[in-house]
Amino acid sequence: MWLPLLALLVGFAIVFFGLSGVPIPVHYAAYLSVAILACLDSVCGGLRAGLEKTFDARVFVSGFFANAALAALLAWTGDLIGVNLYMAAVVALGIRIFYNLGFIRRHVLDRLLPRHKEEATLAEQSAAEGGTVTPGPQSA
Repeated sequence: MWLPLLALLVGFAIVFFGLSGVPIPVHYAAYLSVAILACLDSVCGGLRAGLEKTFDARVFVSGFFANAALAALLAWTGDLIGVNLYMAAVVALGIRIFYNLGFIRRHVLDRLLPRHKEEATLAEQSAAEGGTVTPGPQSA
């Protein structure tokens, strides 16, 4: 779980301290933006895998670079044929990022607020029995 967080921090440090003075040509902006989005997707996926206890560093590192290269290649291919294929990558990666962040958010909330999980279980049991159960203290 520490490797995706380390990669995220190193990436921010590189951009903040190293690349801030390096101009990026406008022609490469679409490629770089899609590659960065793919890397962010890999980091979110790595965080999710860490929370699920299924994290594998080899899968993370290979996916990090392969996803970035594939997204940039998709954007380049789209430029060659005159179609904005980078938009397809942006949509697909955006959906994956939001899906992974939603899972991470729910996992963190379940850890921080265990009562939330108990209330959901009570509501599911109640729905299965056909009644309504309100958790917490009952007022007379």
